[in-house]
Amino acid sequence: MNQLEQLKQYTTVVADTGDFQSIKAYTPQDATTNPSLILKAVQKPEYRPLLEKAIADAPHASIDEIVDNLLIGFGVEILKFVPGRVSTEIDAALSFDTEATVAKGRELIALYEKAGVSRERVLIKIASTWEGIRAAEILEKEGIHCNLTLLFSLCQAIACAEAGVQLISPFVGRIYDWYKKSTGTDYQGADDPGVQSVKRIYQYYRKFGYKTEVMGASFRNTSQIQELAGCDLLTISPDLLQKLADSDAPLERKLVADANADIEKIAMDEKTFRFMLNEDAMGTEKLSEGIRAFVADSIKLKQMIATMR
Repeated sequence: MNQLEQLKQYTTVVADTGDFQSIKAYTPQDATTNPSLILKAVQKPEYRPLLEKAIADAPHASIDEIVDNLLIGFGVEILKFVPGRVSTEIDAALSFDTEATVAKGRELIALYEKAGVSRERVLIKIASTWEGIRAAEILEKEGIHCNLTLLFSLCQAIACAEAGVQLISPFVGRIYDWYKKSTGTDYQGADDPGVQSVKRIYQYYRKFGYKTEVMGASFRNTSQIQELAGCDLLTISPDLLQKLADSDAPLERKLVADANADIEKIAMDEKTFRFMLNEDAMGTEKLSEGIRAFVADSIKLKQMIATMR
């Protein structure tokens, strides 16, 4: 078996792309999208018709409504190629507004259900701010499952688990980027801070019996993926999926729950969350940076739509 096939023995493989052809090629279980991936996809000729259709089908709609229709359009198409779930992201501009995030989550699920897609096949992606986590807690109680993204710190992971969130996406590669830039060290294998962060979260969840799924995300190389074989899920870009498929080297399960792990339980409330995040320079910077980047790409997408109407 190649490394991708070996990985699928231990971990649910998710495609991190809006490109249907890539999804079809690697037969992942699930797929994830975000504003940057959708913006990248609609600039390709083969996906332009989805954007044109979203605009043509709603001539009197607001640009925000057209964006929602476009996201659903991509999600519906992606679900033709994956047997599991698709993650659809809420506008990062709402990251600090619990009520608006809840309202948008309900709207997106209603659009999916109108298109004939069950809510069980959709994860609503929300930034892992305190306000976003509170929104996810409300949505989960309504049977709207959530994927909490832009997650960099243990405090975010704990708050998500205690809120009953379905799934979290700790960003391995962006953590690695920050430490590499900060220290000048090119971390390898198990020494990678991004890998260590996911391992710490995984063991915390298993130690204290949380049901929230851990999906490592944002990878920079196959070494990071190999070190996290055994994680609940891993969402991987097409170029790295191809590298795994091209290698026949042995791939072993590295991540196994340790019932005897020396981990102290942390009581999480808003004050603890905000203080712990504030004490984590990497987490604070990467969360803010990630929200800004997603907002910027959402604005570019809206500008593109405005010029095409």
